[in-house]
Amino acid sequence: MKVLPKYFTAAITVDNVIFGFDQGDLKVLLVKRLEEPHLGEWGLPGDFVQPQENLTDAPVRVLSELTGLSEVYLEQVSSFGDVDRHPSGRVITIAYYSLINLTNTRFRRHIKQDVTKWVNIRDLRPLPFDHTQIVLTCIERLKLHVRRKPIGFELLPPKFTLSELQSLYEAVLNRDLDKRNFRKKIMGMKILVDVAEYQEGVAHRPAKLYQFDKEKYEEFQSEGFVFEI
Repeated sequence: MKVLPKYFTAAITVDNVIFGFDQGDLKVLLVKRLEEPHLGEWGLPGDFVQPQENLTDAPVRVLSELTGLSEVYLEQVSSFGDVDRHPSGRVITIAYYSLINLTNTRFRRHIKQDVTKWVNIRDLRPLPFDHTQIVLTCIERLKLHVRRKPIGFELLPPKFTLSELQSLYEAVLNRDLDKRNFRKKIMGMKILVDVAEYQEGVAHRPAKLYQFDKEKYEEFQSEGFVFEI
């Protein structure tokens, strides 16, 4: 079958929705556009997939260049391909979401404050192109995944309190959770380790610190354990 040239006139990009958790709020990382179209506006980090680059390598490259991190939770969500989504021509984008621990010192040293900013998802304003739709789609996917997989721990520091963990789930799911029921359920999974340490530098009574036991979770999972919040 003859391949027509018109089918080789579309460009492929990747857009990364990078989530972070801070002070009880779920946030998304935006970057200032340094070129047209939409010069000077805030949008999602992304780039064109290079001619000799595999699709799955492009979002990893974008993340590494922006955050300085190579091992980040990354999940493909959906494709967006409306004919008029980009003023320069036909551009199809593949959206991914990532989860960043904001206490990661390497990330904090690498990120460029003048061209990036964290925005609370509740304060998100309209973004260029179809980036608002992409963010909302990724939020809904995150809500689904965070209840079925222990990916929420990617947003927390290595050691955390049960209150911080509950606050994270409330921020992602956008609803309050009963404290007693949440703690009973999460502790009943036996995937948290009491590190025998307490919070420091807090005005209230210091709370116990815990860690997520990934090895224990994988062991339980191989035996048929199902994570569900």
